[in-house]
Amino acid sequence: MQTTIPFGTAPNGTPVQLFLLSNQTGAVVGVTDLGANLVTCHMPDGRGGFPDVVLGHNGAAGYVDDGLNMGAVVGRNANRIAGARFEVGGRSYRLAANSDGHNLHSGPHKWSERVWQVDATTQSSVTFELTSRKGDQGFPGTVQVQVTYALSDDNRLSISYRAVPSEATVINMTNHSYWNLNGHAAGSVLAHSLQIHADSYTPLVDHIPTGEVAPVEGTPYDFREPRSIGACLEELPGGYDDNFCLGNHGRLAPAARLVGDVTGITMDVLTDAPGLQVFTADFIDVPWAKGGAHYGAFAGVALETQYYPDAIHHKAFPQPVFTPNRPYASKTVFAFGTSE
Repeated sequence: MQTTIPFGTAPNGTPVQLFLLSNQTGAVVGVTDLGANLVTCHMPDGRGGFPDVVLGHNGAAGYVDDGLNMGAVVGRNANRIAGARFEVGGRSYRLAANSDGHNLHSGPHKWSERVWQVDATTQSSVTFELTSRKGDQGFPGTVQVQVTYALSDDNRLSISYRAVPSEATVINMTNHSYWNLNGHAAGSVLAHSLQIHADSYTPLVDHIPTGEVAPVEGTPYDFREPRSIGACLEELPGGYDDNFCLGNHGRLAPAARLVGDVTGITMDVLTDAPGLQVFTADFIDVPWAKGGAHYGAFAGVALETQYYPDAIHHKAFPQPVFTPNRPYASKTVFAFGTSE
């Protein structure tokens, strides 16, 4: 029997719940119907411990107007759209310019602040549904959205996304969790080992891709072999907020591997999405997070599986435009283990 516990109230006063998924190893994952946010992720460290390896807030109130998008399901479009406008089907659409004149993560009235409907639950899975109406945040078409979290007995947390639009529209979803495999309150992740299965990345100017797909070789973006996240801080003082190009051709395949330097917990990221945004969040400052923790600079790393930033303006990039006859579907798996 799945466990649900009260998690506070939404901005409109609706009570929201935390759904606790569990498996035979003792792992427990907590997700809430407020925004379908991932709140907790307790995974075995191989030494009898079950640290919570995802950053989060104590209750529903923390996820409302959260500029860090901790644990959030981001839609309709993750990442940036240059100039906060785009064209689909010969029509121009204007979005909120909420990031230096660009649109970031779709703008205000985020999906992560809305109460989703619970469609189905088991001990180890939960499915949430949301209707995004025509014109929502400025996007065309009504979209019926479904997100399923499932925890397997081999400690694989999968997130499956499906979205069916009423007309051609941009859909590019991701989960914006911040991971710290030493434990959510353990401090910096700069000593974590990171490997990314990508030969190229998309160079940026003011956070917007130039349209080039450049090789990672000889750059600070070369993580084809495991190395510490903080290895290149002299070249990149602010850390990473960059897209890596995955060569999976739309098939579920390994994208990255993260290893906690203290616990030895490993997390393999598998996805069918074409890109991986790596964000090390040098500016985090959350004085009162889960359990009273203080999250400071580099407290976690987000590994966001998604379409490339501003893809709608770069036709050579994989395109996140979907129609009633071509609905959006994607899957990402976070597979946990230990290095010992």
